Amino acid sequence: MNTTIKKEYFMNNIKKIGLTALAGSLVTLGSAGAGELSVSGGINATLVFGEQKQGNTSGRSIGTDRDVTFSGSGELDNGTTFSVSTTTNDDIGLSASTTTITTPSMGSFTMGASTGSASYMYDEEVPVAYEQVSDQLTTTAANQLGNFMDNNAIMYTAPAMEFMGAGVQAHLGYALMASDATVGDGAQPAYSETYGKGYEAGVTITYDALKVGIYGAERENKTPNASTGQQITDEFNGVWYATYSFGPVSIGYSESYLDGGVTAGLENPTASKAERTAGGIFTGEQVSIAFNVNDNLSVSYTSSDETYDSQDDAKTATTNDDDVTETIDALQVAYSMGGMSIKAYNMEISNPSQDDNAPDQSVTEIALGFAF
Repeated sequence: MNTTIKKEYFMNNIKKIGLTALAGSLVTLGSAGAGELSVSGGINATLVFGEQKQGNTSGRSIGTDRDVTFSGSGELDNGTTFSVSTTTNDDIGLSASTTTITTPSMGSFTMGASTGSASYMYDEEVPVAYEQVSDQLTTTAANQLGNFMDNNAIMYTAPAMEFMGAGVQAHLGYALMASDATVGDGAQPAYSETYGKGYEAGVTITYDALKVGIYGAERENKTPNASTGQQITDEFNGVWYATYSFGPVSIGYSESYLDGGVTAGLENPTASKAERTAGGIFTGEQVSIAFNVNDNLSVSYTSSDETYDSQDDAKTATTNDDDVTETIDALQVAYSMGGMSIKAYNMEISNPSQDDNAPDQSVTEIALGFAF
């Protein structure tokens, strides 16, 4: 049995397991009991100081952010519960929307957009006081791992298991069209000529204060890049992480891998690299330490390195002349008092977007938030 046949056989079995379990749980549904609806939200005002060191330029800006989440839940006669969560953004547009059906013994099924993917439970899972390092650079590869699965996909969460004193939790996901197009109100995403089906699988193992997670996602690339004619293969993303807590201190380490399946010639090391369209792969690692000073105050430090490798193995290529590493060092602090919080970070960034000719950056953000 060749590799392609084995992969198709494995993926088909994943789909059969998830659909069979869902069908079995739906057969046993009874009448619904009384449900409830709640509203929560948050308001944030941010002050940002930005500086490009080599260009000797700087800027300041004030931003506001308002999110409102509507959450509803109910229970059926047989113990099956259902819940829905919808979050709107500043423009009262859809930010995230999911529906979850949880059975008494067969796990849960989540369908939706944006936060309906298992990838959000595995990417950049290192302890921080405020934000992931991708908050400033939203194009970091580590933050994009598997995010193509948040397009009205279905995710199955297996019942929690215990093995030799360790807790085990598994997730499986399947998308009919993994184009990362968020739609709501019963709408269907537009047909994609570029991307086909998507698959994801992840597992977390918890033992005392130690937690380890591993995740992989794959999607079908159907056509070459229209603008470049580059040859492509299916895309694969993967990540693993480990965190450990002792007293008020938490430490974490994570490694990530993103291969967009695009094959191209040597990329210019002095140009920005776009994940999933630049030929080659992105590999990264993050290490972090967080300290809870008390119930209200916490601080953290995170170091992130992401390296772009064009995978140009031609004899004429100069060794490593196309490999560029983006480095981020982030110091964060957070203080909370009831529903109010004051948080801040400073990030020092070298070679942003894997461009070794780009000016180094220093970004500081102070945020005042209120939750209701």
